[in-house]
Amino acid sequence: MTGRHTTARTAVDRALARIADVERPEIWISLRDAQDLVAEAAAIDARVEVGEDLPLAGLTVAVKDNIDVAGLPTTAGSASFSYEPAADATAVARLRAAGAIVVGKTNLDQFATGLVGTRSPFGAVRNAWDPARISGGSSSGSGVAVALGIVDLALGTDTAGSGRVPAALNGIVGVKPTKGLVPTTGVVPACRTQDVVTVFARDLQLARTAVETMTGLDGRDPLARTDAAHAALPPRARLAVPLPAQLDGLAAGWREAFEAAVSTARSAGFEVVERDISALLDAARLLYEGAFVAERYSAVGSHIDEHREQIGGDLDPTVAGIILAGAAPAAHELFADMERLDDLRLRGAEALEGCAALLTPTTTWHPTLAEVAAEPIAANSRMGRFTNFANLLDMAALAVPSGLVDGLPFGIMLTGPAFTDRVLAQIAQRFQAAPRRLFVVGAHLTGEPLNRQLVSAGGRLVGAASTVGEYTFHALATTPPKPGLVHTGSGGATIAGEVWEFSAEGFAAVVDAVPPPLAIGSVSLADGTRVAGFLATPAALEGAVDISARGGWRAHLAAV
Repeated sequence: MTGRHTTARTAVDRALARIADVERPEIWISLRDAQDLVAEAAAIDARVEVGEDLPLAGLTVAVKDNIDVAGLPTTAGSASFSYEPAADATAVARLRAAGAIVVGKTNLDQFATGLVGTRSPFGAVRNAWDPARISGGSSSGSGVAVALGIVDLALGTDTAGSGRVPAALNGIVGVKPTKGLVPTTGVVPACRTQDVVTVFARDLQLARTAVETMTGLDGRDPLARTDAAHAALPPRARLAVPLPAQLDGLAAGWREAFEAAVSTARSAGFEVVERDISALLDAARLLYEGAFVAERYSAVGSHIDEHREQIGGDLDPTVAGIILAGAAPAAHELFADMERLDDLRLRGAEALEGCAALLTPTTTWHPTLAEVAAEPIAANSRMGRFTNFANLLDMAALAVPSGLVDGLPFGIMLTGPAFTDRVLAQIAQRFQAAPRRLFVVGAHLTGEPLNRQLVSAGGRLVGAASTVGEYTFHALATTPPKPGLVHTGSGGATIAGEVWEFSAEGFAAVVDAVPPPLAIGSVSLADGTRVAGFLATPAALEGAVDISARGGWRAHLAAV
């Protein structure tokens, strides 16, 4: 994905057309004038024509509106806070120097405080797949702008997970580098010592190229760091996963989707081991429940104090409440929490000893806009279970898509020690390239009407298979008739089917075509393996008939 793949003018025209087509004004806080974009594109194309090396020429970028772009106001999601920056942020300047064109500034959870994407007086940013659901925040507009194909790249920031949660909920890639690798000069701080500039893209290689382009000291950010040496990823690297109990609370179907991702990791050559990550989860709670919230008050608390009359108007009340609470902790409380964090850092490192990375779901659920509105604090707190600890513990992370559950994206995340950024990318690339196996039980079986979908996706029949005796099988009330497989545990039946194998691209094509009320999850087979398979969601069982006793779809069809 690196290098010039279209002209800058074509890229700009495409972005402008998509902005008009999608009709999502809540994505943007400000947009550049179309004539200015066309003029900049013409200048870039002319430079390329005379042989200038511009590796990001032909690519468009959206920038979260807490990151400075010269010529556009920086609001951080608050009109009363708005100012006119004199220069681009370092990250923006480096992308533009490589030929990328900034289209506009994106909406966000105000002052980058939240993981939901609804805490903005400029409007809640709706999900790219389902407008009734949240986009994830705080880098909400940036994530949706990429997911809807408006821009090729988008910049976000990440203090607690804001560069990863929107990626998971919108089916794209989110890269959160090690703290300090990308200077934060020109970024409105949320928590100055914990903030990271992040990248969204639909392609991992492109996202990593953007990060590498922005990396390096700039002489102005005192927290910037140089990259460290990277160990090569061994062929049989070990990945840690949480204990089963630490996955409690996942949305319906997400545990099964994560188990399918773990199976894919094994097929990609990784050894997967369960580890107790309680130290990491305890650290995650410190970010908001401890004295570290004082740094949020240090960043923008004085502005909110001076504009209290605008709380409920220009100032989001939930955000204002969180930030103003940061004035309460005493200095001794902060030092006590820092001491506790040091202990948790040591315990967390011990838990991951010998592992190249930790593999988790990126977040725990995908709520609707209404669910977040009903419980704004509680709903948000569920989002950061696996993300909040990374910056506090000085870890790198990236989020990548891993299929669909009930027609919506499910994402996984790799987290590793500081400066393992390139190793995490290698793991993700190996994961994405791994062949996928799929267990089918109904109309996709050999000789059945939908089997052509598997064949056209490059599928190869591995052979007949059956589940362990922990499933029920239902004839769903759908047209055309479809079966639904449901995991029930003890007392279930053994259900016959077939296992097919695909390339990563072929598997994605099949998964993308799965219609509700079916979903893809992990299925336990009688031979002791776990593979992805077609499962029915709870909503699918309304009006369904239990046909488990027939042991499979072909037997059912023969009986009727």
